[in-house]
Amino acid sequence: MTDRENWIRAVTFRSPERIPCEIGFAPITLHRHKAELDRLMRDHPRIFPEYDPATFDFCDEMPPAYRQGERYRDNWGCVWYNLQEGLEGQVVEHPLADWQALKTWHPPDPLTQTERGTRDWLVIRRDMEARTAKGLLTHGDAGRLFDRLYFLRGFDNLMMDFAEEPPELDRLIAALTEHELSVVAEWRKIGVDMISFHTDIGTQQSTMISPAAFRRHVKPMFRALFQAVRDAGSLVYLSSDGNIAGIVDDLVECGMQAHDPQLRATTLEGIAKAYKGKLFANVDLDRQGFSFMSPGEIRDQIRRVIDVMHDPRGGFGLAASIWGEVPMQNIEEICACFEEWCF
Repeated sequence: MTDRENWIRAVTFRSPERIPCEIGFAPITLHRHKAELDRLMRDHPRIFPEYDPATFDFCDEMPPAYRQGERYRDNWGCVWYNLQEGLEGQVVEHPLADWQALKTWHPPDPLTQTERGTRDWLVIRRDMEARTAKGLLTHGDAGRLFDRLYFLRGFDNLMMDFAEEPPELDRLIAALTEHELSVVAEWRKIGVDMISFHTDIGTQQSTMISPAAFRRHVKPMFRALFQAVRDAGSLVYLSSDGNIAGIVDDLVECGMQAHDPQLRATTLEGIAKAYKGKLFANVDLDRQGFSFMSPGEIRDQIRRVIDVMHDPRGGFGLAASIWGEVPMQNIEEICACFEEWCF
């Protein structure tokens, strides 16, 4: 079974051969440990099936918003500032901090611009066709949703908006919905297996706004976008940090099929209760603990997650995000566990 078929079967509960697993690295990790990670990825081709040392980006040059001391304005008009090289900075100037700016503000052109660069849909189409020819999963990347709102307004302002409910809030959400529907429309023309969205809406305890506020103002946007993807025959993947267990049922109702719940924020018991059997949970292992855990503790964690979440029908994957300084022996242990238990 190809990785593509295995992923699709896992997301759609059609008995995959193996547990999907993936490991991602922050730019700073790639930059500092190029030689060690090159060896690691060569040694584990089943975990890194697409790794090509000739073309892989080890971030010799940091991308925008990852450069220490840089002030960078993105295509939405947000100004980012970075305090730590190789980790993403944060927005420090918000173009819609004053609602008066909404009268003249416009989002970037979805046909030509991404958040921080340009987009050529003809090149993207050729890339997707090449992946299809190789039997690889084709994955369309849409944009940020809830997090885009606080990038544009500022976090404090946005929290007050949900309390006071000015009419401009819904107008902004409508404009964001229209923009993302335009992006989805281009992916629909190409035809991809999966389209993903990003929406950091969770804290370590719960969602940033109440479920009631989410349902009143934000849920219609999610429903419109997710249904547009489903209508095209593609799968819907949502990435969101924090604990969003309180709105998982709403997201499933909107059409979400896959999500990456964070183990530390949501807890294993919380993930099992909110996700198991309902949708594909690509469990984001404890990235905040990788720097401080022993290899044995990492092994125990992965084993517990598998014991609780595994279902032969599917609906479960494992993801390890390596951010910051993680001992190489711990990364090796993650690979060893994935090799031993996922395949």
